[in-house]
Amino acid sequence: MKHLSIDKVDKLSGRRLETNAPFSFRCHSDLACFNRCCRNLNLFLYPYDVIQIKNHLGISSDLFLEKYVDVVLRDTNFFPEVLLRMSEDEEKTCPFLTASGCSIYIDRPDTCRWFPVEVGVIFDAQTKKTKSVYFFRPPDSCLGQYEHDTWTIKTYSKDQKTAIYNQMTIRWADLKRLFQTDPWGAEGPYGPKGKMAFMATYNVDRFREFVCNSSFLKRYKINSEILRKIKN
Repeated sequence: MKHLSIDKVDKLSGRRLETNAPFSFRCHSDLACFNRCCRNLNLFLYPYDVIQIKNHLGISSDLFLEKYVDVVLRDTNFFPEVLLRMSEDEEKTCPFLTASGCSIYIDRPDTCRWFPVEVGVIFDAQTKKTKSVYFFRPPDSCLGQYEHDTWTIKTYSKDQKTAIYNQMTIRWADLKRLFQTDPWGAEGPYGPKGKMAFMATYNVDRFREFVCNSSFLKRYKINSEILRKIKN
């Protein structure tokens, strides 16, 4: 999900989709391009994506980040971005791709759910609200765009079960907006504060251990309902 400024939205490639604007798409195994879009990707993962996938795999968030993720810090950003690490084969395939399709399909990331629609978020400084914008952007090789199944943003979202992902990703966008300026000072993003912030957002299992097993709860008073949720 891209963070966009209002003045740049209309300059982006792809067809912008308003709420009720129709678009055609259907992906199925009879298409010659089936699974071709699951290769050599810059696929960003958001905190809720990591939780869903690591739970699907039955592993800790710590192990998931070590095995499946590349963490990138760009010069224009003050918080690391998390990308799914592609397999080390010639085509750099998604590690969860099989001959029959996606092995984690039920818990696939937000970006995959929306394909071939690309979602961005705009923060309106006047209303102090974040809203989503949508662009129809299938790659040229995608044959699914020539199928006859017709959707709107609302019907496609319902079909792909994006609602909770949308909610969580927008919340993450609101939080990440706080890192538009450098919050770290001299210690930098890899100092103790930066590492703690990353752990709290992406490595939830280790953060839970930190909260419950360190002196954290002795030093800070946490609402009992929030503490219950943290422990669970």
